[in-house]
Parts: sequence; structure tokens; C-alpha cells
Amino acid sequence: MRGYYTADEVRSAEAPLMASLPEGALMRRAAHGLAGVVASELRVRTGAVAGRAVTILVGSGDNGGDALWAGAMLRRRGVAATAVLLNPEKAHKSGLAAFRAVGGRIADPADDLGLPDLVIDGIVGISGKGPLRPDAADLVRRIEVPIVSADLPSGVDPDTGAVEGPAVHASVTVSFGALKRVHALGAAHCGRVELVPIGLSLGPAGMSALEPAEVGAAWPFPGAEDDKYSQGVVGVVAGSESYPGASVLCTSAAITATSGLVRYAGPCTREVLAYSPEVIATRDLADAGRVQSWVVGPGMGTDEAGRRTLRTVLESDVPVLVDADGLTLLADDPDLVRLRSAPTLLTPHSGEFARLTGKEPGPDRTASVRALAADWGAHVLLKGRATVIAEPGGDVFVNEAGGSWSATAGAGDVLSGIVGSLMAAGIAPNRAAAMGARAHSLAANLAARGDPEGPSGGRAAAPISALVLLAQLRESIRILRAGVSPEKMSDLS
Repeated sequence: MRGYYTADEVRSAEAPLMASLPEGALMRRAAHGLAGVVASELRVRTGAVAGRAVTILVGSGDNGGDALWAGAMLRRRGVAATAVLLNPEKAHKSGLAAFRAVGGRIADPADDLGLPDLVIDGIVGISGKGPLRPDAADLVRRIEVPIVSADLPSGVDPDTGAVEGPAVHASVTVSFGALKRVHALGAAHCGRVELVPIGLSLGPAGMSALEPAEVGAAWPFPGAEDDKYSQGVVGVVAGSESYPGASVLCTSAAITATSGLVRYAGPCTREVLAYSPEVIATRDLADAGRVQSWVVGPGMGTDEAGRRTLRTVLESDVPVLVDADGLTLLADDPDLVRLRSAPTLLTPHSGEFARLTGKEPGPDRTASVRALAADWGAHVLLKGRATVIAEPGGDVFVNEAGGSWSATAGAGDVLSGIVGSLMAAGIAPNRAAAMGARAHSLAANLAARGDPEGPSGGRAAAPISALVLLAQLRESIRILRAGVSPEKMSDLS
């Protein structure tokens, strides 16, 4: 499990360590890690460290100190280092003295920043809130080389990842001691995240991500005594005359995700069976047979017939995943979920979330999801590049997709089928949602990357469709079950 911590949680962990170490020792640990990452980036991007140049954007406070100390360490390795002090009177004194002692150059913010190979962002740290101030924003706009951020990209909220104005877009973010929530919720601004250990002792995190190997180890597959029924039977209610594709995508994803049995109930039996003849399909919900979970809503329609169908499914005593049109119908009658005894998983995107609650998710998407879960007594998966999953009164899972390739029509239908099949296999809804989101995002990244044997070598990504994503789902599960490391996973993003 990979934990993501709030700024307050990190500061609490830092306090006893700072009290036990000589003054400045913890900062120098962080700076050493930052300097090491910058040196590696210089080597990869330019072929060398010595003789290269970095510019450091220095704000007030400890992050500016971290950056100055890192600059001093790089200077000792032959790097030409220039520091731009955004608030000279509040620059970290010992860091500035160390930087000057090794010949570091101090530049006025109005001066030309020179021709650095990399820029180090030490403007604000985890105590910073709000967008960049105008002078800092002007500096950042002038930068034309990659930026390495110290702890987090300045201008991005450390706890929510929200961006409310000018902010740094980093190529790499070096996190000191712990991953912060911004590294998942604001990943688009963070670039690659490198974690530098500094000796923090951390408790359980309120937000976690499943490691790829954990997802693979928990993925259901048939044992020696299993048959099609014992592995879990999922029922799918999806599609309509207007949207038959939703039924095909949802049932096909459920089939691909596990080796059990899929039952379909709805008007699109011909389309479903043409694509997946192994599905047991019927037009009448009453004839569908026994299932261990239901998926209801994708492309189903929002007429009175859809409303009756949703009510019937939610009156069952098995876990139910509600998506798309099912969520629109639920907005008028939330008690259909609140009064259930069996688990319910809601899977809205931001627009559907607004229909359910009357407002868009706020900048703190985690708080928004937790509030809906508590109010309705349901599990909630809020879709996005960072998918946030909450259960009533419990902790939060997050899945940072590494990209937004799955932002395409029908991809949500695929996700519903995956997660519904995992729920039918007996996996708790919040964990099934986290596992399904991980497999789904990896399949999207694989699809966007293309054929590794093709002329592009599999590296030039291109837009995808839901059907192309679905075609990569088996390979995604195979990679997860092989226990591929997070570092290798990032190569597939």
C-alpha cells in the first residue's frame, strides 16, 4: 500500500525528528536527495553534471533553504548555480550562506535568468496555499527548460492538488520523507515523483493507493475446485435502443476481468451475444437468474421503465454498482440507496456527482467524495485522472492513472463491467473499485502506447477509443499479476 499524507501529518512526523537532530541536519538530508535527483536529470538530459547550469527559484521558508543547500551541493560538483531570491530579506540564512560560500551566483528577479539546463523550484513548500504571486508567476512563465520541484510544484495545493491560478508545471517533483496528497491529486503538475527518505516515522495514511503487485496478487483467477458459478456471477443491466454499445462494452469488460459468468438483462441481447456469445442474455430482468452482484445504468435510459428497473435491482440483497443513467435516476430518489442493507457503489464523473449532490465536487475532491459516501451510506468512486474512492466512515483509495487516455466515450462502461465482476467475486466494493481503476487505467495507457513492435516502438502515444482500451484489458491484468514494479508501470503511462 502506498500512503499519501496531508501537510499536517508530515509536519507532525518531522517535529520529533528535528528535535532529535542537530540544527539543519534534516534540511541537509532533504537537500542531498534533491541534489542527487537534479544531478541524475542533468546527466540523462545533457550527458553530464559538471559544466552544466541550474537556476534556483528561492522563496522564503524551508523549501527555499532546501533548494539553496541543494544548489551548494551541486556547485561542489561543478554545476554553475544561480539563485533568484524572490524575497531576499526572508531567504533561509544558513542555506544562503552555504550557497554563497561555494561561489553560487545571486541574480535579481528582474535580470535575465541565463541559460540553465534545469530550474529548481523552491518557491513554496507544503505550507504554501494559493496560486503563485505575480512576481513568481512572471519568472515561471519565462522558463523554457525542465523544472524540478522541491517537495511539490509551487502554486498547487499540498492537500487537494487544486490549482486556482498560476502554478509550476514540473517535469520531476522530489518529495521529502513521504508522499503528499498533491502527488496523486495534482499529478499533472508534478511530473515524475521521486521520494527521498529522510527518516520520518509515519503512521497509517488516510489516503492510499494499491501497489500494482497488490492488485495483481488479489485478482481472482480460477482454482482447482472452481467452476463458472463459484467464481462469481455478475448481472449487467445496460444499453437501450439508443445506446446499444454500452451493453456490449460493459458485459465484455465483465467477461474479460474474471473467469466467472455474466448474465445480461436488457433490450440489447442480439448485440451482446453477437460480440460475446458466452453471455447468458435475456430481455426480462425477472428471467435473469441469480447473481452475486449487479451493474446497472450504463446507456439504460432515464424513462419510467428505467426507473422501475433500477428500483428492482436495488431491492436485491447483493452488492450493486450504479453508473451513468442509473445515477441520473438516483438523484431523484436517494433513499433507494440509503435504505439498502447490501453495499452500493456509485461511480459518477463530475457532472453526475453534481446531479447527485446539487453541486460540482469542490477543490477538495477527497472531502466531496467522503461527504457523499457518508450522506448516502454508499461507496463512491469519483472518476478523473486521479480517481478517488471512499466508503462510509472509512479511509480513501486513490488511483492516479498516469494520464487521461481513458477520457473517451464508453470507457466508463468498461470500468463498470470490470468493477462489477470483481464485486461478484466477493471483493469488497471499495477495494474492487481501486483494483478495477488500476487495471482500467493501465489498459488505457497500454492502448495509447500502441504496439511495442510497431514502427513507433510503442512510445508515441495516440488517442484511443473504449473498444481499444477493452482490447488491452487482458494484457493489463497479466502485467498486474506479474507484479510489475511501479517504476516499470510508469514506462507504460
